[in-house]
Amino acid sequence: MIEFDRTKKLAKIKKMSLREVNDKAKLGTNSIYKWKTNKPGSDALAAVAKVLNTTTDYLKGLTDDHNPSSNNKSQADLDDDDTIFTFQGRPIPPEDLKIIRRLLKNDDE
Repeated sequence: MIEFDRTKKLAKIKKMSLREVNDKAKLGTNSIYKWKTNKPGSDALAAVAKVLNTTTDYLKGLTDDHNPSSNNKSQADLDDDDTIFTFQGRPIPPEDLKIIRRLLKNDDE
C-alpha cells in the first residue's frame, strides 16, 4: 500500500524508525506495518502525518510534495528582496539574511 511505502520513505529521510513513528503517533503495536495490506484509518494517518511533518495527501499519494510549508502561499519568499525580515522587531541585516537563506535552502535538500 502506498501509505506504508511513503511513511517508510519519509521516516528514513527524517532518520526515524517505523517503530519510533508508530510510538510517537500513539498507534497500536506495529500498526504501521499492517498498512502493507490494510488501508489505515484517517485518524491514524493524520497522527503519522503530524509526526512526520507532512500531509495526509502526501501519505495517500495524492501529491508528491511531502513538505507542507511549500504549499503555503502566504509564506514569505526568502528570495524576494522586497520582503523585510525582522527578528524581535528589528530588521535582519543583509549579511545575516544571506546566511539564513543559505541554511534554509540546504535544509530542503
